[in-house]
Amino acid sequence: VQLVESGGGLVQDGGSLRLSCAASGRGISSITAMGWYRQAPGKLRELVASITSDGTTNYADAVKGRFTVSRDNAKNTVYLQMNAPKPEDTAVYYCHADITITTIGDNSYLEVWGQGALDTVSS
Repeated sequence: VQLVESGGGLVQDGGSLRLSCAASGRGISSITAMGWYRQAPGKLRELVASITSDGTTNYADAVKGRFTVSRDNAKNTVYLQMNAPKPEDTAVYYCHADITITTIGDNSYLEVWGQGALDTVSS
């Protein structure tokens, strides 16, 4: 099971950027929460936004009103639309998911992280 991120890169202050993250692998039966974390240089990793399978969202105060998290359950994919990003949003962004793997007679619960991608907002 893996999470593959795409869509990051360099964006100008006030522009927009959309991140995508798709979960893939054998036996995925459900994904409860999916979301995005980030880690800036010299700082701890922090939650940016998350979304449950029923669409309940949670945002860090720093991104409320600017970033939007969404997901496509049929594609096991989560998105982060970053509008009006600021230089302080520059960080490595990591996708995260809580995944249930079902095999014959057994369920396994995994916490999976994406590989991370640097998103830079230039002023």
